[in-house]
Amino acid sequence: MKLVLLYLCIICHGMATVDGARTNVSGGKPKSSGTFNVKEYGARGNGRSDDTKAFLAAWDAACKSSGQVKILIPSGTYFLNPIEFNGPCRDVQSLKFEMQGTLRATTDLRKYGNGKGWVEFRHVDGLTVTGGGTFDGQGAVSWPFNKCPKDKNCKVLPTSVKFVNTKDTVVRGITSLNSKFFHMALLGCHNFKGSGITISAPGTSPNTDGIHLEGSTGVTISSSRVATGDDCISIGQGNSLVTISGITCGPGHGISVGSLGRYNDEEDVKNVIVKDSTFQGTTNGVRIKTWANSPAITKVQNMTFDNLVMKNVDYPIVIDQTYCPFAKCDNSRASRVKLSDIHFKNIRGTTKRPEAVILRCSKGTPCQKLSLHNINLKNIGSGDTLSTCLNAKAEYSGKIFPPPCQ
Repeated sequence: MKLVLLYLCIICHGMATVDGARTNVSGGKPKSSGTFNVKEYGARGNGRSDDTKAFLAAWDAACKSSGQVKILIPSGTYFLNPIEFNGPCRDVQSLKFEMQGTLRATTDLRKYGNGKGWVEFRHVDGLTVTGGGTFDGQGAVSWPFNKCPKDKNCKVLPTSVKFVNTKDTVVRGITSLNSKFFHMALLGCHNFKGSGITISAPGTSPNTDGIHLEGSTGVTISSSRVATGDDCISIGQGNSLVTISGITCGPGHGISVGSLGRYNDEEDVKNVIVKDSTFQGTTNGVRIKTWANSPAITKVQNMTFDNLVMKNVDYPIVIDQTYCPFAKCDNSRASRVKLSDIHFKNIRGTTKRPEAVILRCSKGTPCQKLSLHNINLKNIGSGDTLSTCLNAKAEYSGKIFPPPCQ
């Protein structure tokens, strides 16, 4: 009898140990690593229910864990109000945000704070956003409320995806669809690598820049397709060590450095390479744009635009230091943005307008060390193919067509 009772106690103890282990897995202390599935935190993924709290709960648990961590968004459509994924995640070595589904933005503009984006990643190191999913900004409902193309004091609509003060970030194989304003913005980021990104919005959608950079260093964007209503990629103030390659751009306004020289606290832009890319039916190819009447002196230096193909582009090569997107601007003083070491190389293809090359530099600070090498652009519209210059003395080498300014 005693042996039977002892045997039963051993069995009971074993079952209690197993049950305790199960309890410890399902709750209790945070995981030290592993996968955090948003559906396990209450996300429904039906495209109608608000999944914002579930996403925040999954992020909070992942960020408080340690080691190599993954947040999994399975297939489905997840409706989200504005959301911030904040770091630092102090004990996390790497954090993968794996989007297999679609994130869908609210169209209620009252939900967004002034200057806020829709999805924001802030102060996170070692973040990877991947998985083949889609950020759907549902921008078409909001575009009629965008007054920025006509009003310089307009209220800015929310950017779809923001990366703010992140370090060692990778964005790979994701799609951004129909943003309300910019599709993606990098603000104060260091070592950012983007590849295989698809960005899509109609050519008539206002201010839907594909990827906007500001105050960032060590940025590489490659092998991506951008079709939008504004700049495919815009390189704003304070950026350095930027390489853009393998981009298919169009429709859109091309790849731009700027606009620059509008605000007093802007910083220099330097060491930018744009190469190995194709522009299809865009209004511009590659462009540097600065405002006249700049409040402060800044520099743009060491820019190279190399091996670019233009297909039916309005204005393939542009320097515009009298930039004004409105009906009227204050041009009482020349732009104080100083351009130097600007190089256009191996650019070929077709333009729809006569002015294939526009070099309109500042009267106060004319462009310095400006060069063009192997340029072959032909107008497929009416008229000749021309170069126009203002306050620009460029060096030319190799085959040059249209002919240089006289």
